[in-house]
Amino acid sequence: MRSALIPEHALRITEIFLSIQGETSRVGLPTVFIRLTGCPLRCSYCDTEYAFYGGTSMAIASICEKTASYNTPYVTVTGGEPLAQKQCLSLLEVLCDQGYDVSLETGGALDVSTIDARVSRILDIKTPGSGEAHRVLWTNLEHLNNEDEIKFVLCDEGDYSWAKELVLEKALDKLCVVLFSPVYAKLPPEKLAEWILRDKLPVRLQLQMHKILWGEVAGR
Repeated sequence: MRSALIPEHALRITEIFLSIQGETSRVGLPTVFIRLTGCPLRCSYCDTEYAFYGGTSMAIASICEKTASYNTPYVTVTGGEPLAQKQCLSLLEVLCDQGYDVSLETGGALDVSTIDARVSRILDIKTPGSGEAHRVLWTNLEHLNNEDEIKFVLCDEGDYSWAKELVLEKALDKLCVVLFSPVYAKLPPEKLAEWILRDKLPVRLQLQMHKILWGEVAGR
C-alpha cells in the first residue's frame, strides 16, 4: 500500500518488537508484536502490567514502517487490550492491506464484530480465577469463525472445570480451535495435560513457548 493511503490516526504504543510467537496455532513463527497501551481489565495473573499506562504516540504510518523493518510476514497486535483504542481497527485494516498475516489478542470484554475479516481473532475468555469472568462479552462468540481461536488461561482445577463445561455446553471446538493454557509457574502443565486426557476434551494444550525460552522477560 502507498503511504498516501495510510490514515493519519495515532495510537499509544508500549513496544514493537520481533520475537518467536509463543502461543496460538502460530506458535514458533518469527512474529512482530505491536503492543498497544491501556487495558480495562485487571486479571490476577497479568504479565503485562507495564502496558497499562504510558506508551508513545505513533502514527499508523510510523507503526507500519517499524513493523516492515523486521521483514517477517507475521504480525500480532496485542496489549494491554488493543481494542481499548478505537484506532486499532484502522491499524489492523492497514496491516492486512499491506499483506501481513495478522492476528489480534483480545481479552474478550470488548466487541470483536467490526474487526477486519482478514484478521485472526484470538479471544481470551476470562475464567473465575482471573477475577474478570464477569466482564466476558458472550455475544463475541457469535462472530467467530474457523480462522479465529478461543483461549482459556487456567489458574487451577476450578478454572479447568468451569472452562470444560463451557466448551462442552457451547460446542466451542466446532467454532474454532480452543486453547487451554496454564498460568505460568502456578498451574503445572503436566497436571493440565492429565485432566485433558482424562476427560478426552477437544482442546489444544498450550504452553507459553517464549517463557520457556526466556522466562518472564518484557519485550519477548
